[in-house]
Amino acid sequence: MTTIFFMWGFLTCLNDILIPHLKASFELSYKSVMLIQSTFFGTYFLMSLPGGWLVARVGYKKGIVAGLAIAGIGALGFWPAAALHNYPSFLGALFVLAAGITVLQVAANPYVALLGPERTSSSRLTLAQALNSAGTAVAPLVGGFLILANTVKTGDEIKQLSAAEQVAYRAQEASSVQGPYLGLAVVLFLLAIFVWLFRLPALEETTEKADTSRHTLLDALRYPHVKFGVLAIFFYVGSEVSIGSFMVNYLHLPEIGNFSEKQATHYVSAYWTLAMIGRFIGSALLVKVSPRLLLSLFAMINILLLITTMSTSGMVAVYSLVAIGLFNSIMFPTIFSLAIEHLGPLTGKATSLLVMAIVGGALFPPIQGAFADYIGVQPAFFIPLIGYAYIVFYGFSGSKVRSAPVTH
Repeated sequence: MTTIFFMWGFLTCLNDILIPHLKASFELSYKSVMLIQSTFFGTYFLMSLPGGWLVARVGYKKGIVAGLAIAGIGALGFWPAAALHNYPSFLGALFVLAAGITVLQVAANPYVALLGPERTSSSRLTLAQALNSAGTAVAPLVGGFLILANTVKTGDEIKQLSAAEQVAYRAQEASSVQGPYLGLAVVLFLLAIFVWLFRLPALEETTEKADTSRHTLLDALRYPHVKFGVLAIFFYVGSEVSIGSFMVNYLHLPEIGNFSEKQATHYVSAYWTLAMIGRFIGSALLVKVSPRLLLSLFAMINILLLITTMSTSGMVAVYSLVAIGLFNSIMFPTIFSLAIEHLGPLTGKATSLLVMAIVGGALFPPIQGAFADYIGVQPAFFIPLIGYAYIVFYGFSGSKVRSAPVTH
C-alpha cells in the first residue's frame, strides 16, 4: 500500500516539472499553463463520486487495481500528445491520469485507515502518506533530469532551423516527455497486476456491499464530524497548495530571499522534504498523542509561522515559510481519519466527499493571486492563515464524533 502512495505522490509532483517544460515548449502564458493544475485538481471534484461508486461496486482491492490501470492509460496518453505537439492533448491525458489517482484516493486512503485498530488509524495513514511525500520529494529531481535536461527553444529560434532540423527538434522534444511517462505507465500496470495477485483483506463491512439501507451522500453529511471534515480538507489542501505555488515567487523578492528562481526551487524541495520527515515523526507521535490535540497544535504553529513570514524579511521570512512543511505533515491523513470515524457502511460516501474537497487546491491559489496583485505577495499569505485557523477549530471541536440528527 505504501508503494502505491509513493507512486501517486510522484505523479502529482511531476506536474511541477511539466509546467515549465510545456510553458516553454508551447510558449504559453502563466494563465494558460496553470490549466495543468486546474485540470489535475478539478478532476478530483468531477471524478470522486464516480470513483466512489466504482469502489462501492467492486470493493477496495479491485478499486485500487482500477485506479492504477486508469492512471497507466493516462500516462500512455502522453506519448501521442507529445508526438502531436498538441497542448489540449496533454491536458486530456492529464485528466485521465488524475481520474486514476482520484479512484486511488477514494479506495486507498480509507483502506489504510481501516486496516487495523481505529485508535491507530491516524498513525497508519500518516505513515502511508509519508511515502506519498517521499514521492513528491523524488519526482522533481527525476523529472528535472529527464524532462528539463535540454533547453527549450523559442518559436523564433525554431523558425531559424531548416525544415529537417525542425522535424528532428520536435521529435527530440517529444521524446523527453514520452520516455518518462511510458516508463511510469509500465510501472503503474505492473503495480495493478501485483495488487490483483496479492491477498488483501476485503473489509466489505465498511463498503456499500454491507449497506442494506442504501444511504446517500446527505446521510454522511448529517454527521457533524464528516461535514466539518470535508471543509477541513478543503481549507487544508487549499492552504498547502497556495503556499507551494507562491514560494518561488516569494523567495525571489529582493526583501525576502533575493534568490534566483533556480535557487528558490531548493527551498521548495526542502518544504516537501520537511513534510515527509514530519509524517514519519507524526506517525510515531500519533500512537501516543491524541490526533485531535496534535492536529490543533500543528495548525496553531503554522499560524504563528505565517504571521512571522508576513511581518519580517530576509532569512527569517524564508525559514518561517519553509518550516510550515514540517507541521503540514500530519494534517491531511489526520483530518481524513477523524472524518471517517465510526461510519461503518457510510465510509465510502464520506470518502467521496472528502476527496471532492481536494478541489480547494484548485481554488485557493487564484484567490491568493488576486490579492497578491493588489496588496503584494507577502500580505496575501493571510489566505492560507484563514485555512489553518479553521483546522484549529476542527481539531478542538469540529472533529468530535456526534450522532447524526434524527430525520422523520
